Amino acid sequence: MKNTITLLSFFLLSLITMAQENPLGIFQYNQDIGHPKLAGSATYDEATQTYTIKGAGYNIWGQRDEHRYLYNKVKGDFIATGNFKFEGINEVHRKIGWMARASEDDNSVMVGGFLHGDGLTAGQWRERQGAAMQNPFDDVWAAKSYYDIIQLERRGNTFIVRAAHEGEPLQVISSKKLEFMPEEVLLGIVICSHVEDVIETANVWNVRIDQPVAEDYDPSAEGWIGCRLETMNVFDGKRKVILEKDSRFEAPNWMPNGDELLFNMEGSLYTIPVSGGELEKLDTGSADRLNNDHCISFNGKLLGISHNDGDGSNVFYLPLEGGEPEPVTTTPPSYLHGWAPNNRDLVYVARRNGSDIYDIYKKSIRGGNEVKLTNNGKLEHVDGCEYSPDGKYIYYNGSKNGGTMQLWRMKPDGSQKEQLTFDQYNDWFPHISPDGKWIAFISFMPDITLNAHPSYKRVMLRLMPTSGGAPKVIAHLYGGQGTINVNSWSPDSKHIAFVSNSGK
Repeated sequence: MKNTITLLSFFLLSLITMAQENPLGIFQYNQDIGHPKLAGSATYDEATQTYTIKGAGYNIWGQRDEHRYLYNKVKGDFIATGNFKFEGINEVHRKIGWMARASEDDNSVMVGGFLHGDGLTAGQWRERQGAAMQNPFDDVWAAKSYYDIIQLERRGNTFIVRAAHEGEPLQVISSKKLEFMPEEVLLGIVICSHVEDVIETANVWNVRIDQPVAEDYDPSAEGWIGCRLETMNVFDGKRKVILEKDSRFEAPNWMPNGDELLFNMEGSLYTIPVSGGELEKLDTGSADRLNNDHCISFNGKLLGISHNDGDGSNVFYLPLEGGEPEPVTTTPPSYLHGWAPNNRDLVYVARRNGSDIYDIYKKSIRGGNEVKLTNNGKLEHVDGCEYSPDGKYIYYNGSKNGGTMQLWRMKPDGSQKEQLTFDQYNDWFPHISPDGKWIAFISFMPDITLNAHPSYKRVMLRLMPTSGGAPKVIAHLYGGQGTINVNSWSPDSKHIAFVSNSGK
């Protein structure tokens, strides 16, 4: 009898453990907190990488909480970002969002960024176990805005809630230091109905939990953190992760067939199906120290690369299917960025004659002299030069007189330089869609070093029409150098590919 009871107890404990873990998508744990009257649930659509979360619960408030929770155990700093949307119209106080808890106890120390049913987006927290929850507003119900994107960041013991409408930069909603929050927390997405007898439903997508490095982190000395290869529909903002690795890779190109991506890793180039799958190494002959400057000719037949040939980076080209590269430049440093529509001329940035100033040059793969297209002064810097598909312009990013990096364009002979963006961000690497209608680019925050495009920063991908107009944000991510250094538009001008980063 004793053995029977022991086995039964073990069986019941196993069921409880399985119910609590129940992994879903990126989340290891999937359960209710606080024993709500109605049990919640969650599903994950692998094809769209979207979570549907359902839950009840009297509230996330006061001295205890009830809600459905998808979460992981995370140590140290993090940046958690996602798009949140309720289904239907119901209780104004229902909540969805990000939460970090000290434990599964319903009264544990916690902090979160929540979207309510009436549009309120707020940061709220419980400083000590069993204490009443707090928020930063005297009248918490005054700020109602129906934000689409919620982000929760941890820096030490400070927790920052940000939010954004679709197409807009994130803005800080609250910031709070919690002394009693442990180093390891339960971090995840939540839903609470605020009505015990009602199940509410929400969809959550573009879910990313990034574990950033310290501000003074030196990748060359301390090693590179992990990478995700992502694709995104630029018009609805839906993202998909198709490859994750603990090692570094960078800068995807979309192949002309529309079915594969090309990216650099460990000095070589690899292809992968757009849907994910096996990697295949591209033959680049003796060029085995490639960086993230590689681009495909407009006719889809040639590949341009930047390779360290022993003296420094130089520009080469080869057949797209692979082969031994032919040199275009022989004077380093030269960093490739684009082909001309004639499939002969290449544009690149380079330093010449001992100068520490970069300028834009072009040169034909058939030989001849390189042509200098800019003449920068000491406080100026240029990069990311790329032809428009019609050949009328070369787009690039440049700083003028020590100002922030902005987008520019000029005629192919270097004349008629025209500034395109005018904002507080540092805008890099303009990439023109194959149909010539759109510019995708990366924006760094205002506080980065002038003329730098560092790794491991909170950045935005933005989109603007080539005909003019205000840029809109299409992705918030942790990345920077290697994210979108080269043109990664799909042939149909609807998608881009990029790399985001996260440690462990």
